[in-house]
Amino acid sequence: MADLSAVLATTHHPFYLKATTAPPEERMPQADEWKRKVEAYRETLTAAKPDILVMVGADHFHQFFSDNYPAFLIGKQPKYDAIFYNEEREFGIPTYLLDGHEDLSGFMLQGLLDRGFDFSVSHELKLDHSIICPIITTRPDADLPVVPIYTNIFAPPLPSPRRFYDLGRAIRSIIDEYPSDQRIAAVGSGHLSLELGGPRQFGETGPDPVFDRKAIDWLASGDIEAILQNVTHESMAGAGNATHGFMDLILMLGIAGPIEASYVDELDLFHTREMYMTWYPGGDPR
Repeated sequence: MADLSAVLATTHHPFYLKATTAPPEERMPQADEWKRKVEAYRETLTAAKPDILVMVGADHFHQFFSDNYPAFLIGKQPKYDAIFYNEEREFGIPTYLLDGHEDLSGFMLQGLLDRGFDFSVSHELKLDHSIICPIITTRPDADLPVVPIYTNIFAPPLPSPRRFYDLGRAIRSIIDEYPSDQRIAAVGSGHLSLELGGPRQFGETGPDPVFDRKAIDWLASGDIEAILQNVTHESMAGAGNATHGFMDLILMLGIAGPIEASYVDELDLFHTREMYMTWYPGGDPR
């Protein structure tokens, strides 16, 4: 059976690459610290020696819209093109062509259907920065095949936090059953408190530092009961209009265990708090 070697949950700030490669005189004050933290985090995936990456993200209204936005979708194709022109233009993210892993995609799709998750499937999926930003930060060589999973965190009605956690548990069981000796890592990106286009977007911190502190502590300790008791669509909206991306981090906790995280780091960045977390279900390889 396959070995789930690591589970990573991270925020995905689209300006990371641009901010940390700018000329010194143009860099933001936190750029060097940001780069150090990301490079240290990258080592947690490298140490796991994965052969395949299961990537969890969300489409930022690039190809799915409110009139037809799947709750959950998996890609099943040999190659994945990335990214969209506006992301290249605004964020300075280069284009990518990632290998897919059709066999694991097909096995996972059937396993999810068998477990009561009626997934959409795409053979023409294009990846946006929710998946490419974690590639840049954790696997910049982009040398591993990926199985992308997209979730709806943007277009109401949304699945519940419980549904995201249960999906994580289902993904974990499917990986454990996959008939292969390959090492699989799951890398998912989402948000802590976040405001997009609203009055709290450009504050000195994330819009709700209290929520951020609790969210990181809950994830790090594996306290899913506290998460499910306290995190609702209403509470996330109160923390910032795009905070529902936290549900993808709940999903990653579902894949991991829930267990205590082996690695936790964070950075208080202008208008957002970045978070980097890794669980090793089979034991810390470092």
